[in-house]
Amino acid sequence: MPESPGDEIVDRFMRDLELEAEAGGYHLNPDREFTRGLVRGLLANRERYGYISCPCRLASGNREDDLDIICPCDYRDPDLAEYGACYCALYVSAEVAAGARVPDPVPERRPPPAERKRQKAEHTVVSETLKYPVWRCRVCGYLCARNEPPEFCPICRVSRDRFERFM
Repeated sequence: MPESPGDEIVDRFMRDLELEAEAGGYHLNPDREFTRGLVRGLLANRERYGYISCPCRLASGNREDDLDIICPCDYRDPDLAEYGACYCALYVSAEVAAGARVPDPVPERRPPPAERKRQKAEHTVVSETLKYPVWRCRVCGYLCARNEPPEFCPICRVSRDRFERFM
């Protein structure tokens, strides 16, 4: 089992997450101790799997199978819009961050493995009439038409493997 990351590493990663969240118009949970615990989980998962999977979901250890739960997960934005927080409550809406709202409980949106596999197969179909395939960022919805997805999403800065072919 990986060692728990030290306070300095947790603080640095938390500052990086805060800057990244604010630059993208997002907010981290204002409960600092709660958020520190989630950041520790993200760092533990990075050490364990090589990527920062959601600390509140069970990762498989296979990056491709877990793409939808790499933080920020594919479910963050719909969860924020509907419930005021993401599933693990690392990210919260502006209302929750300001103390004007308490987030509602967030149900698990992640489909079971068989359904995820079916959905992935459906999304790989690309229209043959397009000159270039269209790529969609699974996190923020950014679309681009080119031979390959960009190295990083220009909107939310997730890596290339978070893109999917879009019909």
